[in-house]
Amino acid sequence: MDWKTFQALLSGVNKYSTAFGRIWLSVVFVFRVMVYVVAAERVWGDEQKDFDCNTKQPGCANVCYDHFFPISHIRLWALQLIFVTCPSLMVVMHVAYRDDRERKYRAKHGEEAKLYSNTGRKHGGLWWTYLISLFVKTGIEVSFLYILHRIYDSFYLPRLVKCEVSPCPNIVDCFIGHPTEKKVFTYFMVGASALCIVLNICEIIYLIFKRLVRTAKKIRNRRPPMTVHHDDYHDDPFNNRNHPLSKMALKERPPSFRTANKGYLNPPTLKIEEKIRASAPNLTVDL
Repeated sequence: MDWKTFQALLSGVNKYSTAFGRIWLSVVFVFRVMVYVVAAERVWGDEQKDFDCNTKQPGCANVCYDHFFPISHIRLWALQLIFVTCPSLMVVMHVAYRDDRERKYRAKHGEEAKLYSNTGRKHGGLWWTYLISLFVKTGIEVSFLYILHRIYDSFYLPRLVKCEVSPCPNIVDCFIGHPTEKKVFTYFMVGASALCIVLNICEIIYLIFKRLVRTAKKIRNRRPPMTVHHDDYHDDPFNNRNHPLSKMALKERPPSFRTANKGYLNPPTLKIEEKIRASAPNLTVDL
């Protein structure tokens, strides 16, 4: 496997990823690829040679090893890493397709013409491609974890296994080489895979939530704004208590009910009394 090509692929995908996608790439490259290349390959270097059985029956050790290890951990993880990184090629190919369309469009309409504001922006079809790639990566991670769980019984590696498969003459004890070391690396790789699944789910939720917020803003901007007429508001007799009127407005304002009926409610008795006193000063009038 060409790990330099694999690293170049991950670096190219990093340009079009979100924050969760960049963390996922870091976890894949540092905690899975580097551990796989530096340490795990050496632990599982020649595991069939380290698989010893207490019998010299020809073919018994080979059959027992194939029975308990139908597929090697190291080869299964290599397949998992290849399949997990393949969906990222969908995003890279979609961006390359956009770049090609942009180049043809500029060649036809001029250098300043633009078909896309940014070919790497996750908008439209590229958003769907990116989201589908996340679902595919999550499905691949879960599938390989399930396969490893089914084959090796909850990721556990015993020190001793008992084999009674033909051509073994009877129940044979077989010993696995470096069992504790293999168990530690198995749990570590399973934990890194589970962390990648959590990051993929977080990125899916983030993309969907961001798309919903953007759609809600578009719907809000399409609605016509409601205009409030301030003149009508001030003319309302129920709302103009706290708004003082000018002198001209007070003069033009019609009289209220209390002012119009003031003459009827309070008769001018004082003016009549003054007239009577002026005509007859010695007369006392009780009103």
